[in-house]
Amino acid sequence: MKNQFPGAVALGLLVMAGWTGLANAQTYDISVDYVAIDTGSDKTTGIGYNGSSPGPTLRFREGDEAVVNVTNNLDEPTSIHWHGLILPYQMDGVPGISFPGIAPGATFTYRFPVAQNGTYWFHSHSGFQEPDGAYGSIIIEPPKREPFRFDREYVVVLKDKHPHSGARIMRNLKMMPDYYNRQQRTLGTFLDDVKQDGFGAALSDRKDWGDMRMMPTDIEDVQGFTGLINGMSPDQNWTGLFTPKERVRLRFINASAMTYFDVRIPGLDMTVVQADGNNVQPVRIDEFRIAVAETYDVIVQPKEDRAYAIMAESMGRSGYASATLAPREGMRADIPERRLTAPLLTMADMGMSHGEMGNGTMNDMAAMDHSAMNHGAMDQTSIDPFYATGSGLVPKAANDGKFLSYADLKAQSPRYPERPAEREIELRLTGNMERYVWSINGIKYEDADPIRLHYGERVRFTFINETMMAHPMHLHGLWSMLDTGSGKWNPVKHTINVNPGTTVSFETEVDAPGEWAFHCHLSYHMASGMFRKVIVEGGPNLALSEQVN
Repeated sequence: MKNQFPGAVALGLLVMAGWTGLANAQTYDISVDYVAIDTGSDKTTGIGYNGSSPGPTLRFREGDEAVVNVTNNLDEPTSIHWHGLILPYQMDGVPGISFPGIAPGATFTYRFPVAQNGTYWFHSHSGFQEPDGAYGSIIIEPPKREPFRFDREYVVVLKDKHPHSGARIMRNLKMMPDYYNRQQRTLGTFLDDVKQDGFGAALSDRKDWGDMRMMPTDIEDVQGFTGLINGMSPDQNWTGLFTPKERVRLRFINASAMTYFDVRIPGLDMTVVQADGNNVQPVRIDEFRIAVAETYDVIVQPKEDRAYAIMAESMGRSGYASATLAPREGMRADIPERRLTAPLLTMADMGMSHGEMGNGTMNDMAAMDHSAMNHGAMDQTSIDPFYATGSGLVPKAANDGKFLSYADLKAQSPRYPERPAEREIELRLTGNMERYVWSINGIKYEDADPIRLHYGERVRFTFINETMMAHPMHLHGLWSMLDTGSGKWNPVKHTINVNPGTTVSFETEVDAPGEWAFHCHLSYHMASGMFRKVIVEGGPNLALSEQVN
């Protein structure tokens, strides 16, 4: 069976709209397969591309025409979403929104103009195929020289590979939300708190969390994973080679299902030059936190003839990934000492102080006084303005050096002319941990109306995180200009992390007609309801788009 509905029809619509294809077509053939995944400690059957997980790195040049023939060798439908790419919505790869999906045995051709450059990735948007291994990387070269210099480059893809399948993990979380929490507090930790804070304070803290039926250790919903870099565990030791004094570009991609990583390379400082595929003004750092689905490009310059470790510890310190940069094959960097003390959430992460408790679910926070929350993204009373003041998640570099903040990111050049937003849409990030239901404005996806935007307008979105977890929010098809207080220099992203108890805003130019997904990129949050459809009304080809629907 060849070319189910949207491939040919969508291309026909584009041709009718005046796009006749580009002279330089870059073509790839991708098969979607059941694959064996061996981390050294676990061997499981997962899903991959062209017989492996992760899948291949696809390379394009801005201005190319991308042609990707995807053949589904599974016994279930599949799809590929091109994360962060700006393209016709019929090519976006979200079943039920942009196309029906790719049936077993079928081949679907994705065809779209490559209208940007940078580091991106692709993954299945069907069921739990992405956490089960269906992901790969994308490099798009600019038409002209980069504004920064490097001698060689590597893609560094982070993944939290779990021995359980995604479907099994979802069932277990629904049955018992703390099923995978291996860092729960015990009598021993209570006695430690008594010694540090006194009996009354320790007891009051336990009572507050108990009243809410929540746990301050609930930073990572899913623990027990093996951290991978480019599909290899720490024992398997992925290695990138360099010649001393070379400038090496590392394209970091967090393709994890649920895990944020804190990344450092002891002995080397890093210069951040891109975030989510968009150039930023260079920032020298010692460590950075990468949310699920984000990308960061950094440049390092190892000057010594020795091996260096790439160390990526999970935000909750329950796991890690590591790899080696070395001047010769066979060298292995020593794994840096891990920071084994797990952070704890505080009442600030719940958007409150002691005595401001609700009656036990995160939806109760809707009734709270939001003045207790950090509504100003640039509140300078916080160590990092994108964390609640007093948050237990505020990061600190292992060497006490510079830890990257969103506040450090400034666009290399503005993507759009600066103008005020015409309206604001407020989105409360909500949920009920006991039932493991995640939502927006207290409503799950299946019960929610679409968000309707008008082609040509500029819209400001404001997230208010009323949960105790961080959420990486991804809007398909449209750029997100994160409000860091830098005006026209605000960084341009495709995924915006919203930490507990904070308010974060971004603006978007509504310049892509069609229907788009908008969701938390934590796989099991998305699957349990933190998802919306966005419909862009008006603009070019409205009548043609209506014919598709």
